[in-house]
Amino acid sequence: MSRLLALPVALLLFSALLLPFSSLATTPMQQAGPTAPLTTPYPILFVTQPPVRADFTTIGSTFGNHGAGMDDVARGGALWIRYPDGALKNLTAAAGYGSTAADGFQDEHAIAVRDPAVHWDGQKALFSMVIGAPAEQYDYSGVYYWQIYEISGLGPGDTPVIAKVPNQPPDYNNVSPIYGTDDQIIFTSDRPRNGQRHLYPQLDEYETAATVTGLWRLNPVSGDLTLLNHAPSGDFAPLIDSYGRIVFTQWDHLQRDQQADADAEALLAGEDEPYGTFDYASESADAAILVTRTEVFPEPRASRTDLLTGTNLVGHNFNHFFPWTIFEDGTESEVLNHLGRHELHGYIPASIDDDANVFDYYGQVARFNPNPILNMFQIAEDPNRPGVYYGIDAPEFGTHAAGQVISMTAPPQLDADHIRVNYVTHRATASTEDVPANSGHYRDPLVLSDGALVAAHTDDRGEEAGTGGPLNSTYAFRLTTLALTGNGFYAADAPLTPGITATIRYWSPDVLVEFTGPLWELNPVEVRARLRPAPAVRPLAPQELAAFQQAGVDPADLRAYLIANDLALAVVRDATTRDDFDQQQPFNLRVAGGGHQTVGAAGAVYEIAALQIFQGDQVRGWRGGGSEVRPGRRVLARTLHDAAALTANPNASGPPGSVAVAADGSVAAFVPAGRALTWQLTDAQGVGVVRERYWLTFQPGEMRVCGSCHGLSELDQAGQGAPQNTPSALVTLLEQWAAENQTPARSLYLPAVVK
Repeated sequence: MSRLLALPVALLLFSALLLPFSSLATTPMQQAGPTAPLTTPYPILFVTQPPVRADFTTIGSTFGNHGAGMDDVARGGALWIRYPDGALKNLTAAAGYGSTAADGFQDEHAIAVRDPAVHWDGQKALFSMVIGAPAEQYDYSGVYYWQIYEISGLGPGDTPVIAKVPNQPPDYNNVSPIYGTDDQIIFTSDRPRNGQRHLYPQLDEYETAATVTGLWRLNPVSGDLTLLNHAPSGDFAPLIDSYGRIVFTQWDHLQRDQQADADAEALLAGEDEPYGTFDYASESADAAILVTRTEVFPEPRASRTDLLTGTNLVGHNFNHFFPWTIFEDGTESEVLNHLGRHELHGYIPASIDDDANVFDYYGQVARFNPNPILNMFQIAEDPNRPGVYYGIDAPEFGTHAAGQVISMTAPPQLDADHIRVNYVTHRATASTEDVPANSGHYRDPLVLSDGALVAAHTDDRGEEAGTGGPLNSTYAFRLTTLALTGNGFYAADAPLTPGITATIRYWSPDVLVEFTGPLWELNPVEVRARLRPAPAVRPLAPQELAAFQQAGVDPADLRAYLIANDLALAVVRDATTRDDFDQQQPFNLRVAGGGHQTVGAAGAVYEIAALQIFQGDQVRGWRGGGSEVRPGRRVLARTLHDAAALTANPNASGPPGSVAVAADGSVAAFVPAGRALTWQLTDAQGVGVVRERYWLTFQPGEMRVCGSCHGLSELDQAGQGAPQNTPSALVTLLEQWAAENQTPARSLYLPAVVK
């Protein structure tokens, strides 16, 4: 727990903390040198952070950056505000938070700060803060968590007041908080999906590193807590855009466990397992540890030639960080405007090797977007141009999530086929090439109200190369404006501060870490009032309403049943249709038995008979090369076994956990809510034909409709638009549900457009 400074000390600190831009000259915070201040339209909140050299699951990393331990994030940073005239104030210090030792020692009152987000009225802000550090050498007693705080009193003459947000998960890391349109708080957390502590921490799908479990929503008054999106490898940095959508970065890594593969390959070679991976029999706390390692979805990785030999499968590797959207109630989860690899990546491998219609994409087919990116981190919307989003395309390691500034225009009504990525800084800044065009690395882009572009910038062009102590980084992030240069791209221009330096000392707890130098300046956000958008909604379309009408079911009755049973409804209108640009999986599809088909080219036509559903279970454990089982579990795809869903779905002759594809190509199924799900289309023998590449989460009561599989950006493989059929599979499912739940048939009011 933090304690406020005694009143006389607080008043003395306050008088020293509100200083002109050219007057910072006190220890531990000092001015780098007098500089004429830039004028900004509004104040800017930002944080300082002692530089951390390590770039794997530390405060600046692309993933696993939520840890609060001393090796994860150094203490000694603060929440700052820069006023329009350049004056700076250390808000956390003025509110009585942080260590105050003259020699910079970080004691039990030490803090680190991250992720400020301003309220709609511009009068207060949320941020995350961790409090405490070892009081002495070898002190391992501290257990530290990021928690959410709210600050008010942001004006130049105000004494800021900080209060911990009530009713948040107390023993978990809660980061990246933002205000919802209803003032509930949306954030990411490493709280287990179902709150069961034995599943902590959730381990990511890459290095089995601890990760956040997804997006959460908290009502701080009532304590109501809802998981909006379950992400097996993590969600990052949400915002609410002008259209009421939550926009965030999701790590998509739906592939088989590479560490389990390494263990299996070691055993085949007669060697010891390097990771000691294993399966639990279930998610329960007392689940048995199994002798076998089992993976059922997706197909094996390319390195597992022992599993791929004799098949037409190339092998599946998947790894990127893309922009996603979700509504505030957790429904309608999808990649921003249905963007995907086919619109953003420069290379996409084929999934099979024996069909001329299925090929590797490397740019040989023209598309609207000429500028590929790998990832999109730290997304921010332009306040003057709704639907224009800035972000960072950064390497996964080595640059502290810093790279190239990019932008794209993607309002909800614009299809993915007509969205273009713009390179704001030179493409070389996405790399670690030491070339003249590389103006350094950037992160945390911010467009100000006057149109000026700001970012955290470092001159370092290469990978982090610091040696020695944990704070000896070669990166030096400073907040700067960006200006257009002679090569047609933007580059760092003028700094927003004179540089903020500090002397930091703390126990690691084994070693005394000492640092004196400039602090990183990160996470800028403008302090101003903003228009509160209306929450995004998407009502049932006429085609699905017609299905309810034919079955004699009131959507409200079904929704009540779904909520009571923690279920959602998933519908595909025509699973034979696929986006015309996606020729990396089977292209021509037909319902088995001579049903409806969609053919886009001469050649093989693949029959589909069932949609097989997989749920994400935390059942993969590991020993890390030792003998002791390590805490936490990784998510694996397991055949749908949720009892409520299996009971509600019709019996199918297809593979386990599946529902049939109807003659018109439609599919309808009840699926579990609040848990990551994925699926595949199979043939009549249960062999996968087209595989989903993402995890998606449904909410209790959600009725989610996809037109196609994979969904269309604009046209399907036959050059047609989105399917407009009333899905017969939905009619059949609703009729069965009505019969089993004794719901009386009724005549429903439908919009006049439904005939």
